[in-house]
Amino acid sequence: MQAGSPRSRSGTAPATWSRYRVAVDLGAGCGLRQGEIFAVSPDDVDTTRRLLHVVRQIKMVRGTLVFAPPKGGKLREVPLPDAVATRLREHAEQVDHVPVTLPWGTPDGEPRTVMVYLSTANGSPISRPSFNANVWKPAIRAAGVEDTRQNGMHVLRHTYASVLLDAGENIKALSLYLGHADPGFTLRVYTHLLPTSEERTRRAIDAAFGRGPTDPDGLATA
Repeated sequence: MQAGSPRSRSGTAPATWSRYRVAVDLGAGCGLRQGEIFAVSPDDVDTTRRLLHVVRQIKMVRGTLVFAPPKGGKLREVPLPDAVATRLREHAEQVDHVPVTLPWGTPDGEPRTVMVYLSTANGSPISRPSFNANVWKPAIRAAGVEDTRQNGMHVLRHTYASVLLDAGENIKALSLYLGHADPGFTLRVYTHLLPTSEERTRRAIDAAFGRGPTDPDGLATA
């Protein structure tokens, strides 16, 4: 996959980024893993129920790209926010869906063809190493973000989790959306993002009293 040359930090992201921008929406807006993002199909979008079915990923097995179930075999449904649904529609208007054929599960598995949102400019499936090297890293560098392991594409999933926890979503639901094996694992990974009990108490009582946040003098603010 060939990526265009990054522009300066004061400019915009690389020109190729527009082709792959929806990857950010699926990661930060639905909590998908990188391989799951590359395998999303229009057939996975349930507009009636406003859900996204996470049923496959693209991964490398013995040097060969394959379709496979999500990590741990945990197929799941995640809420599809209107903002992400809109981005998917816009992406489909700008970039054609392409059929990608890969073996299922192992390099010698039965071939399956899936119409996917994301592919290279020549219609090939996306591999994680190539995407990271030729798209993700140039894009974050162009945006002035340090190119470190902590700023890999997994940060989108952490963003999704932190937004939901800050909004009051419970650990069990978040665990289901992320496709974790159990809520205890989710709690161990993200417990540092949970609002403190004191803050939750203040918010709950203020809401019950019909009051908004207060300023330092104790006066209610709009």
